[in-house]
Amino acid sequence: MEFTQSFPRRETKQIMVGDVPVGGGAPITVQSMTVTKTADHEATLQQIYALAAAGCDIVRCTCNEPEAAEGLARIVPRSPVPIVADIHHQYRRALEALEAGVHCLRLNPGNIRKPEHIKLVAREAKDRNVPIRIGVNGGSLHPDLYTKYGGKVTPEAMVESALDEIRYFDDVGFDLIKISVKASSVPLMIEAYRQLAEVTDHPLHLGVTEAGPPPIGTLKATAGMATLLAEGIGDTIRYSLTADPVEEARAGRQLLETLGLRDRKNIDLISCPSCGRAEVDVVTIANDAMAAFGEREIPLQVAVMGCVVNGPGEARDADLGIAAGNKRGHLFVKGQNVMVVPEDEMVDTLVEWAEFIHEHGADAALERAVNTKDAAKRAAAEDRDRNLNDRGDDANNAEAVIAEIRRGH
Repeated sequence: MEFTQSFPRRETKQIMVGDVPVGGGAPITVQSMTVTKTADHEATLQQIYALAAAGCDIVRCTCNEPEAAEGLARIVPRSPVPIVADIHHQYRRALEALEAGVHCLRLNPGNIRKPEHIKLVAREAKDRNVPIRIGVNGGSLHPDLYTKYGGKVTPEAMVESALDEIRYFDDVGFDLIKISVKASSVPLMIEAYRQLAEVTDHPLHLGVTEAGPPPIGTLKATAGMATLLAEGIGDTIRYSLTADPVEEARAGRQLLETLGLRDRKNIDLISCPSCGRAEVDVVTIANDAMAAFGEREIPLQVAVMGCVVNGPGEARDADLGIAAGNKRGHLFVKGQNVMVVPEDEMVDTLVEWAEFIHEHGADAALERAVNTKDAAKRAAAEDRDRNLNDRGDDANNAEAVIAEIRRGH
């Protein structure tokens, strides 16, 4: 059974983005943003559907021109998930997006600066019961804040930007708010969100802006968001990667599943890092398995191990796994050997048994193997003993190296 950690969640107000709750103890949601021209509504819808299939709960589309607002009018009724309109410098685009029926707006306080424009948008959003994300960005603060804080971006400047915007909203009685204080610096972003969490109970949208391409962009975003999520801060997240936005959605979903903050949707594939005892190319087998499972919604933990010496024991809590040995694979369910398969059938067998377990359960899988379990157990013991006899307990010769080090002393 997979261990799940329930991190204490910061208590926040709840808003509704379409039919998706954000904050107030609701499951943390995953967001991404389309990269198509919003005016091309068919291409944008195609990308929205791909994002939804990858685990995205909410999708943001740019609304930077009148044609984009017209595109939103065609997109919103056909979208499988709520749509957020991303507004840049022109407040009129926000009003047009509201007319198009979007479920949320994103405003950058550093771009739309006139109080009368901000209040007008808030009043119109209030009339439609549409929330607004205050999207503070470290790269586009109001010039006055740069001046006030010594010409540089600080956590305090970012938090002040958000609070200033909230005051404009308060003036018109609008409180359907969520907030982000994103920066490309992970330490800066973490501290800004920590400070913001101390002074408001509005739900928070987490992200590291301009994180870059994978893998470094994924690492930066994960470092920032996972730190805050483990502290209970954050109600919705977005990976901002220089990549196909579907990768953002997948990464967001995987992060929440890994932290135990969302139910698993797809497989959790665990695999050993390989060692001198491995009898197959573990990297290739693991990658082949990931490709074979693809987008199948099989919420199981599946193990790929390089040998039968430690593999089944190290992966005993996995729902299903396979360990290599002597040109064959030893399949195990819940730590119990169930059958032996040829090496070239290992991946296909994993997928077949994963689908069976997902449909019928692990007990049924063990019952299915009632006639093969004993032979499988004997074969695994044979390969384990042979492996140890051939390579010894110290397959990577660490003890010999240590002996040399000690002689040098």
